[in-house]
Amino acid sequence: MQDDFDSYHSIKKYKETYIHQYELDTQKLNEFHDQMMKSASKLALFHLEKETGRPPCDYSWFVMGSGGRNEQGLISDQDHGIVYKEDSEHALNYFKKLGDELSKGLNEIGYPFCEGKVMSSNPLWCKSLTEWKKQLINWMDDKSWESIRYLQIFYDSRSILGDNPLITDLKCTIFDYLNNNKELLQRFMDNIQHIKNSVGPLGQIYVEPIGQYEGCIDLKKTAFLPYVNAIRLLAIKEGLNETSTLQRINKLCEINSCYNELSHYRDNFDKLLKYRSLLYSNAEAYDDVHYLNVKKLTKQEKREIKDILRDGKKLHQFVQRIIDKGCFR
Repeated sequence: MQDDFDSYHSIKKYKETYIHQYELDTQKLNEFHDQMMKSASKLALFHLEKETGRPPCDYSWFVMGSGGRNEQGLISDQDHGIVYKEDSEHALNYFKKLGDELSKGLNEIGYPFCEGKVMSSNPLWCKSLTEWKKQLINWMDDKSWESIRYLQIFYDSRSILGDNPLITDLKCTIFDYLNNNKELLQRFMDNIQHIKNSVGPLGQIYVEPIGQYEGCIDLKKTAFLPYVNAIRLLAIKEGLNETSTLQRINKLCEINSCYNELSHYRDNFDKLLKYRSLLYSNAEAYDDVHYLNVKKLTKQEKREIKDILRDGKKLHQFVQRIIDKGCFR
């Protein structure tokens, strides 16, 4: 795979030419996304160094969301941030410029700006190590839905460029806080409880009744998020640094026998990734990779999807029982 590019346009052209080779393999597809984002970040840094000089201190540029979890689809938007070690005005100004350049560059190579502004160009997601720790503690102290959502977003962070131990250090801030404030887990649980009802009492799958995706089911909201959110919560509870849902399940099963039941949900999530890959050939927009046309499924596939959807609710009930028991290592 090519590594050196002289412009964002050349990265975009390469990306558009080769990405479809990996659409049926989630791991290789995400490795390709990583390579494209790393190439864009190196080019962004090159532009900034020509103008301002080298970075003033150690830092990490990290991705979050599906990118952080290595679960990106064929089309993906931006979710990223920066943490830098030196708490100074000079560092703040430098990494603000880098964050702006990174966001612009990623957009130019085909990763649209995040509608929620979860990007390095937003000061909320670009801070010194000291300020990041203060922000994480403020989010954990706060009782708002938004603060819990921000914590969940950050917890999926994974370093792409720079010093990875900075991310590990920040996550330890969450784990240390949790040791003395276990009620935080229930606040996380309350935040993810609202699961869209997707299977009726007679076994019918609820689909979009009208519009562009009529007859389709939104796999992201009805299937992916219930699994991702529940497993993330268990990972936080156990202090794991793994970021992908499958890695987190494997690690949970290793550390505590009370999690052996998760192997069934791991198989379900693996199937979900494969179902999503079926949507790639006709995908033109971001939402296209989430909507599955139920009418095009075989009887066996429909049964499988129903089981996956129902099990999403069972998984949440399992997680709630674990939290209620206070089942800590």
